Amino acid sequence: MVKTKDILELVNAIASFDIAEDWDNSGLQAGNPDWEVKKIMIGLDVSMALMTAAEEWNSDLVLTHHPLMIRPENSMDFSKMPGSAIETAARQKISIVSAHTNLDKAKDGLNDYFAAKIGLKKTKRFFCSTSSSLLPDEITGIGRLGQLESSMTLKQVADKIKERLKLPYLRVTGNMDLSVKSIAICTGSGGSLIDEFLKSGAGVYVTGDIKYHEARLVEEHSKGLIDVGHFGSEHMAVDLLSDKLGQVIKKAGLNIQIKKFKKEKDPFLIV
Repeated sequence: MVKTKDILELVNAIASFDIAEDWDNSGLQAGNPDWEVKKIMIGLDVSMALMTAAEEWNSDLVLTHHPLMIRPENSMDFSKMPGSAIETAARQKISIVSAHTNLDKAKDGLNDYFAAKIGLKKTKRFFCSTSSSLLPDEITGIGRLGQLESSMTLKQVADKIKERLKLPYLRVTGNMDLSVKSIAICTGSGGSLIDEFLKSGAGVYVTGDIKYHEARLVEEHSKGLIDVGHFGSEHMAVDLLSDKLGQVIKKAGLNIQIKKFKKEKDPFLIV
């Protein structure tokens, strides 16, 4: 019988929970390590839409990229999130597990997956946080620095990313004729690493959730910036987790069904 704690070990083999950022909350979010697991539903966010779908499919475990909670809650109201998700998890015996910054940072994790999607080669770690510095592998860390096969203009890079990621829009800062060969990326919210980008030697930074003054700073340094949005840079985590977990489950000879929750959409609309 496969239990929640066994799935936690498999996820840990894909992206060690030990490398998660100190502020993060990866791992078991709700549930019981000893609950049996036969079906796993994978999504980006812990939402009631996801929990309802998991309940209807009789899922035993929900695996997401974004945690149910990052900061502790003072009280738990079951009529609203995150309490409503916890109430469903307890009532239906559905464990909730998240792989967040450990998946972002891991070798062959989300940042490597994103880099490959947009055609970057010769990638290496972009930023080394305190926890990253303890890791032996030079590629395991926050974000990636990589090279295009040949130089392109900022406009060409933006068009390529938009097509490869199937995004309806991008936000771009900089001279569209800027020649680009080296690119820095950071999935999710990468605004806090603008200074690191400016020191990196890369010509363009690709990330999400960029603020006005951060974009101005990049503009003042005559570099390029492509904001693909938080959702745009991380929705692919569902495919990545499904592929990686499916491989380790097959290798372990376990009889576990996996289903991807594909009804999530970017919360922002352009009108």
